[in-house]
Amino acid sequence: MAIGRLDEDSEGLLLLTTDGKVSQEVRSKKVSKEYFVQVDGIITHKAVEQLKKGVEIGFDGEKYMTLPCEAKKIENPNFEIRSKKVRDDRHGPTSWVSITVNEGKFRQVRKMTAAVGFPTLRLVRVRVGNVHLHQMKVGEVVEITDLLEKVLS
Repeated sequence: MAIGRLDEDSEGLLLLTTDGKVSQEVRSKKVSKEYFVQVDGIITHKAVEQLKKGVEIGFDGEKYMTLPCEAKKIENPNFEIRSKKVRDDRHGPTSWVSITVNEGKFRQVRKMTAAVGFPTLRLVRVRVGNVHLHQMKVGEVVEITDLLEKVLS
């Protein structure tokens, strides 16, 4: 079973396990998840500060205030070109931000960047706890023994 989910438009690290207890622990708020997010426009310092403090998003028809998180503007991580094109430079500049959350509401990171005026164009999960994507290729599988220990260590 997959631990957590990535929607159809998202990419990156996906952990698999046959241990339900491990899955539950990794999905808990104890374990941080880091995303590199390409946004429409050049993200401002003010927007990054708003992300850090928490922003109001919609979830299940209700308004929800996200928990404070880690957020910072980053340089282009130069990921492989997507098979599904994001868009090209003719439509204006883009920038990248790293967002680390300990919760995972439905499409939360996308909703967060939109709430501060910078819609998500590309979303890549790069870390779950202490397990990093690093230079893995699309579709590559790496077996990890003692998954819970690796995630939490």
